[in-house]
Amino acid sequence: MSIESSAKPAKKCYEHLGGKLGELLLENFADKKWIAKKSPSDKHFYITELGEKEFTKLGIDLSKIKSEAI
Repeated sequence: MSIESSAKPAKKCYEHLGGKLGELLLENFADKKWIAKKSPSDKHFYITELGEKEFTKLGIDLSKIKSEAI
């Protein structure tokens, strides 16, 4: 099987991961309670305490994510 026929798209959209991969990661992180919304109608997620621990275990430097009011 060639790389071209098995390649799955993962694209960067502005400053975040976009496309189906980004969508699947978002759903997975929400299911695991690594990210959450303050209320279901909110547009934005925040990283939970559990998420901070688990992302750090994966070697992700969360200090590179700027804080925003949500």
